[in-house]
Amino acid sequence: MAGSNSKREMLTEGPIVILVEPQLGENIGMVARAMANFGLSELRLVAPRDGWPNEKAVSAASKADHIIEGTVVYDTLREAIADVNFVMATTARERDGHKPVQGPVTAAKDMRARHNKGERVALLFGRERIGLRNDEVGLADELVTFPVNPAFASLNIAQAVLLMSYEWLKTGLASETDIPHEVRSFEPAPKHLLHGFLDQIEEALDVRGYFRSEKKKPAVVDNLRAVLTRPAFSSEEVHFLRGVISSLDRFSRSAPKGSSGPGLGGSDEDDEGKI
Repeated sequence: MAGSNSKREMLTEGPIVILVEPQLGENIGMVARAMANFGLSELRLVAPRDGWPNEKAVSAASKADHIIEGTVVYDTLREAIADVNFVMATTARERDGHKPVQGPVTAAKDMRARHNKGERVALLFGRERIGLRNDEVGLADELVTFPVNPAFASLNIAQAVLLMSYEWLKTGLASETDIPHEVRSFEPAPKHLLHGFLDQIEEALDVRGYFRSEKKKPAVVDNLRAVLTRPAFSSEEVHFLRGVISSLDRFSRSAPKGSSGPGLGGSDEDDEGKI
């Protein structure tokens, strides 16, 4: 799904993502891309198999450069979590032990609450093939596991990161059905602009004989206004639509713009409609 927009503010917050002994550079890059999609920005690697930096990771990150460039490599997991207050380890299988286990929704809410209190929180992900070893899970405070098909429970590492990143971002929204940025936000036009637009349309239709019955005209006008007030136009949109109506008033097929024939009144300088 395309949708990058360099003019919008980049979200850069949330838990640290730690990958333990990742093997493929492509997977690291896809993890970075998933993080960028949902506003996470700090990536740590523990002993990546093919070293770092990695050109394949850069390519797969699809311009999530701020994450790739800020990635820090550690020799051991203990070093990677030394400055972290709370570690949540991801696992796809049941583990013996006494650590609390949460689903992704509750885990993300818990991490958000800790983050808001100023704690440094980390999400721990294991190797592509075998995940985390028991001793590594032992370094975590809690576990998060995903509700997946029990007969096919293995997730690609980038998928796992994307799932948790998505749940993290949701916890920062006003509601779970909200979106972080509307495509375009605006205030509805003030009523005097909207009423002027409606009067203009009514006058244009009246001149052209649209209202064939004076008796039925009030009901038709009411219906017209009901339809045109439904979308809650912005001021810019009202000006745009008034420009359209003005152009229809001014020119016709028999007297197009630029011809010597008479129009229906007005001048080119009166044009509205820029949006």
